[in-house]
Amino acid sequence: MVETRYLTLPEGRVAYDDQGAGPVVICMPGIGDIRAEYRLLTPQLLAAGFRVVTMDPRGQGETSARWPDYSVAAIAGDALALARELRAGPVYLIGNSRAGGVAAWAAAEAPELVAGVVMIAPFARDSATPRWQARLLHLGMYTPLFSGPWGPVVWRRYMATLYPTGKPDDLAPYLARVEATMREPGRMRALLAIFAPAEVSYNERLSRVTAPSLIIFGTNDRDFAEPETEARALASALGGPTRVELIAGAGHYPHAEMAERTGALITAFLKELRDQRRAASATEVAYGA
Repeated sequence: MVETRYLTLPEGRVAYDDQGAGPVVICMPGIGDIRAEYRLLTPQLLAAGFRVVTMDPRGQGETSARWPDYSVAAIAGDALALARELRAGPVYLIGNSRAGGVAAWAAAEAPELVAGVVMIAPFARDSATPRWQARLLHLGMYTPLFSGPWGPVVWRRYMATLYPTGKPDDLAPYLARVEATMREPGRMRALLAIFAPAEVSYNERLSRVTAPSLIIFGTNDRDFAEPETEARALASALGGPTRVELIAGAGHYPHAEMAERTGALITAFLKELRDQRRAASATEVAYGA
């Protein structure tokens, strides 16, 4: 079992796992999820020769529940702080859902620290509010649906609907872990705070993302009216080279629902970037000599 590590920051501490050796890949789960979201992708990345670091964002998992700021900018700052703490050179960032936007934000803010970005079902544009979240905001942030003692159960049941074609064999016990986490003091309050409308703009930063990016969407992702349209719009807004992959039939978690296919796409993309960096470094050494 991997031992949980912690990055201590002035306002709290961030929990993460650190496995393997090689170029660092930092993986961040979506809203209301835990870093074990990447439990099926991690072995594939390790086998491909990467060092895999999975982190719980603010308010989630084993990271501190109470923070003064749960914004995308704040969480991107945490990811960059972790990258600096690891002292392993430029890292690759993987983010699902809102964490996809976090990865893009971090890449825009510190391009020297980010070698590549993978965004899975990302909310990374100002107009990309998930349809269920828009309804929740319309009803009011602290609706009894989520703020009551039954909130963690409602959240678990909702998450179970996000695998429209195939469910991982361990989905039931995994979601039970998520629910147990959400029962901890401060977790549901943090979730509701994360739901708050963004006060800053993604769009102004997307063109500043110069790192190569891979955008992955499931074609049956119910959080988007038209997943392919959203993927293409995001790709056109990013400043660096971008690749789009659509996973037929998958929902909001293609890296868990269709782990083999999605994992193969991600590892191939990261290996390509890694090999390019190695070739460039070898050329620099040769000319320097």
